[in-house]
Amino acid sequence: MSEAIKDIKNLNSLGVQPFYWRKGIDPKEGKHPGLRTNETEISDGMEITWDVPVPMRDGVKIYADIFRPEGAKGKFPVILTMSPYGKHGPKTFAIFPGAGVPDGWVSKYAVWEGVDPITWTKKGYIVVNGDSRGSWGSEGNLEVFSKQESQDGHDLIEWLGTQSWSNGKVGMVGVSYLAIIQWGIAATKPPHLACFMPWEGFTDLYRDYSHHGGIPETKFMHFTMWSCRCGPNLVEDWIKNHEEHPLYDDYHRSKDKFETLANITAPVYAVIDWGDHGMHTRGCLNGWTGVSSKDKWLEIHGRKKWRYFFEQESVFRQEAFFKKYLKGEESEIDSFPRVRMEVRDRAWEGTFRGEHEWPLARTNYTKYYLDSESMQLGPGGPQKTSIVSYESTVQDNCAHFTHEFTKDTELTGGMRLRLWVSTEKGDDMDLFVQLDKIGTDGKVAPFVAFSMVDDGPLGLGWLRVSHRELVINRSTTDRPWHPHTRHLLLRPDEVVPVDIEILPTSTLFHPGETLRVKIQGNDCFRHSTPDVVQFHERTVNQGKHYIYTGPFYESYLVLPIIG
Repeated sequence: MSEAIKDIKNLNSLGVQPFYWRKGIDPKEGKHPGLRTNETEISDGMEITWDVPVPMRDGVKIYADIFRPEGAKGKFPVILTMSPYGKHGPKTFAIFPGAGVPDGWVSKYAVWEGVDPITWTKKGYIVVNGDSRGSWGSEGNLEVFSKQESQDGHDLIEWLGTQSWSNGKVGMVGVSYLAIIQWGIAATKPPHLACFMPWEGFTDLYRDYSHHGGIPETKFMHFTMWSCRCGPNLVEDWIKNHEEHPLYDDYHRSKDKFETLANITAPVYAVIDWGDHGMHTRGCLNGWTGVSSKDKWLEIHGRKKWRYFFEQESVFRQEAFFKKYLKGEESEIDSFPRVRMEVRDRAWEGTFRGEHEWPLARTNYTKYYLDSESMQLGPGGPQKTSIVSYESTVQDNCAHFTHEFTKDTELTGGMRLRLWVSTEKGDDMDLFVQLDKIGTDGKVAPFVAFSMVDDGPLGLGWLRVSHRELVINRSTTDRPWHPHTRHLLLRPDEVVPVDIEILPTSTLFHPGETLRVKIQGNDCFRHSTPDVVQFHERTVNQGKHYIYTGPFYESYLVLPIIG
């Protein structure tokens, strides 16, 4: 890719500084077929109009492909997807064989992580796929997850809602990027937005994705930039901008969705999986709880998200939602529980049930205290002070604490890990936490994670200790809230308390099964699967880390026990 270009003309939509661009890669290198402006063809039971130019409020044109039922007369509801990934489909599931999406499940017309137009035109909908501003053939400059993108989505919805073939009701759907931008677009309250379905979409760029606990992510970020590299003008230098903004500031604020969630009143059906820690799990759940929508449904599963999106039962549930809010017809959605969630036992084994709310109102948050002498944790605190250490720069050198359950115990929700820690060298620490379930046979129970991994962890958490400051009025029993706005550096051997957010999970433990809490100075879960697992390779650790427990150093894990 080209060299970074500093934005000295305040070309970015909010005037954030410093801000860096790169010259967009020629779309032809991404197999873009070139603009076929307003060309129409009949194919596979659809009337397809390619590259329809849609004007934005500032005159910039973005291009969209429109799929209508062949021979259709009258007005139809519209399902919209939009992203910078390329509506011409440069990526397919063939590059991710572990995703579990078989050949033939998705047609050539589907955008990456979007719905299949063949499926939905047969059901009486119009499907529209748009390329984000500055990507591929669309005009302008490409800013990832920007307020400008939200504004463009608003304008596109209003254009679609007023076309002669539209019934005036537009819905949004899609996975990951296609879900993330829905939160921002919905917050602008387009009058023709009838409903939206974010399927695995975070809402807090910094905390959910780019800086886990303040520790910069160094692998998947590059995949995102590669996916957003093609455009006719300038594209955001995603990596350089994150290096220039290591703390939460106006750059991250300009891309976040969580501060405007309360503006959203449109009906929403949000879907998330328990295994997307470090990506979507946290933010999608926060999105659902944060909106003001009266009509909202939440579905949480423990499966592979792309496969789950296209499964027949999921399409049935998607249609039930859209039938009511886009067609105005009675549907099965009224019989769905407001929360449908899977309690996992292990990978591919779990039980779905209905609930009324999230988090679950009957949760009994219980402190389980760590003991560095016995290396166990339990409801009773240790009576004397003890210390355990590990080499922070040695891979998989860790401290781990265990608790064996004596009766069936369900853990559903977020967790808060309080530790008292120090370092023998340096002025900062990066802490990585992994939760595992150990079976009665002594083997680690695997869980589905990261879209395509079958042997993932039960849960993850992270914290850079200089980011330990808390916002008290935003922190809860199960979730510390860190502002990430300044560094509170350590002195060698200074003992400080830290609170680590363990991301939400749902798991059933049977008698004789064990919860293990592993703490170390580098990524606990590492996998050879390319691009989809988060890594953190720019750590600040030096020498040994120490964990203190006892009556003067109450280190504990808050467990969300369901009665």
